[in-house]
Amino acid sequence: MVLRGYVPTSEETLQTLAALRLQSLNSDFSTHAPFPRLEELFPPHVLHARLPPPPHRPPSKCRGARLRAGLLAGGLWGQALAKQRAERDQRLRGRLREEGASTMAAIVEKWKLLQGMGRPEAMAAYVALVREWPGFGSTLFDVDLHAVRPRLGVPQGQPWQWATLTPLSLQSPVGPGPQRLWLSIGAKAVSLYKPGEPEPLDSFCYGRISSFGASDSSTFRLSVEDRDLLFETSQVDEIAQLLNTYLASASARRLPQPQEPPTSHPTSEPTVLPQGLCPAAGPWQHRPPLGSSHS
Repeated sequence: MVLRGYVPTSEETLQTLAALRLQSLNSDFSTHAPFPRLEELFPPHVLHARLPPPPHRPPSKCRGARLRAGLLAGGLWGQALAKQRAERDQRLRGRLREEGASTMAAIVEKWKLLQGMGRPEAMAAYVALVREWPGFGSTLFDVDLHAVRPRLGVPQGQPWQWATLTPLSLQSPVGPGPQRLWLSIGAKAVSLYKPGEPEPLDSFCYGRISSFGASDSSTFRLSVEDRDLLFETSQVDEIAQLLNTYLASASARRLPQPQEPPTSHPTSEPTVLPQGLCPAAGPWQHRPPLGSSHS
C-alpha cells in the first residue's frame, strides 16, 4: 500500500517508514546487513516526480510544415531527433540514480537512529505512522468519476452531467470531464479521495447509501441519498462484492436482537446506535438498475 503510493504523506515520513522496515527486517544497522532494493522500501513514483517534465513542443499549425517535418523525420533530421531523445533519456536515468542514492542515504541515516529498537517495536511504530492516514484499513480502487446527477425530481431521460467535486460537497459546478479518484471502501464508510491527498473529498456512511449497481462491465453506479455517482473502473465486480459484504454487516448490526424475559425490573437505558451508521438513515436497499450484473 505504501510502495504503491496509496498512503499520502510527506517524503520525510516515507523515509522514516523505510527505516523502520529495515529495522524490522535486519535489526540494528550494519554494513554487512542485506539491503533490499530501494523500490522495495520507498515509493518509486516519488523519485520519478522529481525529474523534469519532457520539453513541450507546440504542434505545427501549417499543413505544409507538418508534411515537411514528416519527410525530414525519415532522414538526417529524424536521426538527430532520435539521438537527442537517447541523450535525454540517459540524462534522466543518471538523475534518477542520483536521486535514488540520495534517498537511500537519508533512509540509512534514519535507520542508524533506531539502534536498540526491537523488531516488534519497529513494526508497531510503522503501523502507527500509517494509521495516521484516515483511509487506513480501507480498500482503494482507482476510478474515474464521470458524472453526478440528482436522483429526485429529475426526468428519467436527463443525460448524465460531467462533475467536479469540491471538498466535502457533491453540490458542485459542472466541470469539463471525468476525474481520476480513489474510491475508498472501509468497514464504516465509503470515501472519495483525490490521489495523493490525505483528506477525502467526501465520505458516506453506509446508512446514506440507498443502492448501487453495474451499468455495464466497466461502469458502476453508487446512489447516495439524492445523488447518483457514475464511475468508470475495471474492478466493478470487486467493488460490488466488497460493498455487499460491508452493507450486509451494517444491516446485521442494525437488526433488533431477540430479548430474553427480564429477570428483574427493566431499566430505562438510551439506545446506542452502531458506530459508523447514520442515525436518521432508513434501511439500505440494493436496487441495481436494469441490465446490472449484480443482484
